[in-house]
Amino acid sequence: MAHASSQPDAVEGEFTAPPDAFYRLGRTYRVARAWPTGGGNTVARPDAAVVSGVLFGVGAVAFVDETVFHQLLHWHHFYDRSTSDAGLVSDGVFHAFGWFAVVAALFLLAELRRQGELRWSRWLGGVLLGAGAFQLYDGTVQHKLLGLHQIRYQVDLVPYDLTWNIVAVVLMVVGIVVLRQTRFSGDRARA
Repeated sequence: MAHASSQPDAVEGEFTAPPDAFYRLGRTYRVARAWPTGGGNTVARPDAAVVSGVLFGVGAVAFVDETVFHQLLHWHHFYDRSTSDAGLVSDGVFHAFGWFAVVAALFLLAELRRQGELRWSRWLGGVLLGAGAFQLYDGTVQHKLLGLHQIRYQVDLVPYDLTWNIVAVVLMVVGIVVLRQTRFSGDRARA
């Protein structure tokens, strides 16, 4: 029995969208944003510019959070349920996570730019979406559900929590709007 290739460029058939870049395991394949599944349905492919933007947004917000709230203002550590030393170690791990996300995003961004496949508007939409999503995750899951830390201590948290989460939602909504408006903007020249 012949095994069908799982490589994106091996897909045959009529595509529902024009070609776009897709990044996988260090290689960029020229593929369509959607491809047939055999039953007449199509499956959407990730947009590499959006993936890079989301990673960059997550890393940038992690960096700002770590630098401003952890180091400059001393409001909290990433993990405040133990000693100050444990808090500092957790801050270092958090900081490394943020920079790994930024470095991965920039490698992908450089590859897209080198190949002439970069759509800056899609990347910016991804940055805003990633920044907002990470901030909302931090404000809801880490602050409230897991209780790893609060924004500040010994103050009324309501204004801080509202501001933190409202800014997160605004970033996400603006990112989604940018992504929806630019979804097929590069495709019009082909029609």
